[in-house]
Amino acid sequence: MLGCDSCFNPCEVQRDRLSRDAHCVKLWYERTERESRPATEFSGNRYNKERALIVLRETSPMPDPLYLSLWFSDFTGPAMLPHVLAVLQQFPLSEQRPGVTYIAVQPVSWTEASVLERRFSPGIPPEQAVLVAADLVHDDYAYVFDLYWDMWSVDGSGKWTLGPSAVKIIAQGEEFADGVQEETGHIQVDFGLDSLFVQEEVELTNESQARMRENVLRLIEFTKKVEMHTRATSRRLWSESDENLPQKLIARLQRVQ
Repeated sequence: MLGCDSCFNPCEVQRDRLSRDAHCVKLWYERTERESRPATEFSGNRYNKERALIVLRETSPMPDPLYLSLWFSDFTGPAMLPHVLAVLQQFPLSEQRPGVTYIAVQPVSWTEASVLERRFSPGIPPEQAVLVAADLVHDDYAYVFDLYWDMWSVDGSGKWTLGPSAVKIIAQGEEFADGVQEETGHIQVDFGLDSLFVQEEVELTNESQARMRENVLRLIEFTKKVEMHTRATSRRLWSESDENLPQKLIARLQRVQ
């Protein structure tokens, strides 16, 4: 468990550590931007270049969905399954709510009804989860896996607790939704809102910075494992707004320095 070292000013130490972690995420962002596929233009494009020119807002930014998109050189038919399994196996499953808890198989597009939906309590191992979808592998299908990791959050009284936080891992065939994978990835990891990492409404105390740092490190460790242990040829860590996660973290720290 990470914590604050005893020193003259532990709050400054935690801030320095969090700043280094933000810089680490920033470098990862910049590298994936260079390696990722160019975004295609379409209505509602998340990568609209005009929006990227907007100056960082001076007010506290709104929570923003955070994603990791992965592309592979071979993602057709049965070749999808080993890639999905490899990503699932790198994920740090929650100790309190382990395993894959929900699987959905979606044909053609997100507007169609699912052909399979199954919930699991307790959750099942990644290997078993992939087998559930193995008989329904098609290039125009998508596959949704719900799972949890343990993240720190704070309640209204300021008490921090370590508990399950939901994540979706979505695999999209080459022909699903008119090739949407070109934009969002063969595999897209939906982490939920980035407020877990930025905690805009929380006072930056020694404890809050330590908890934020633990959350950021879990994200860094997962992305590193995906990079090392899957055969993804391109990666992109991104959000829907004009500000990415390292920008938010750095701006958050600068406001209190």
